[in-house]
Amino acid sequence: MSVRLDHPRPARPLLATVGGAAVLALTLAACGSSGTTAPAAASSSSTAAAPAAATAATVRVASTSLGKVVVDTAGRTLYMFTKDTKDSGKSVCAGQCATAWPAYTTTATPTADGVSGTLGTLTTAGGAKQVTLGGWPLYYFDKDKASGDVLGQDVGKVWFVLDSNGTPVEAGATTTG
Repeated sequence: MSVRLDHPRPARPLLATVGGAAVLALTLAACGSSGTTAPAAASSSSTAAAPAAATAATVRVASTSLGKVVVDTAGRTLYMFTKDTKDSGKSVCAGQCATAWPAYTTTATPTADGVSGTLGTLTTAGGAKQVTLGGWPLYYFDKDKASGDVLGQDVGKVWFVLDSNGTPVEAGATTTG
């Protein structure tokens, strides 16, 4: 037995379809960001998730279980990588490294709040401006989920938080400055 349809399925109004697509696009864009910085790895192939790009990055000092260390505007801990060469203007963290350790990036000149070390930027292989402190490129650790988390400290004996001068803080040390 066959069924015959005499009238076609009603068409959706164009406005509803376009509006729905716009809402979907905005929703998807919002899912990929939260915060003030963008993932900008040293490699253009990175897909690391980090906070979304800000107009200007601010590096400030906050109290953590390790003492006072540098953080971003939202209070997320920032790290340095001992395999980078201080003042080289380069980041060597690429590929899987950049996935676990997204760069702290900006679209403007970074600013300091309570930080006495010299702030700057370098251009990553992907073309983003990565923030530096005391000549060290700055990174997030993807396992740090909340302000004050310092789960990246001493990972692989090559990742460390920095004090307000931009000096790496050794494992388990407490800073007061």
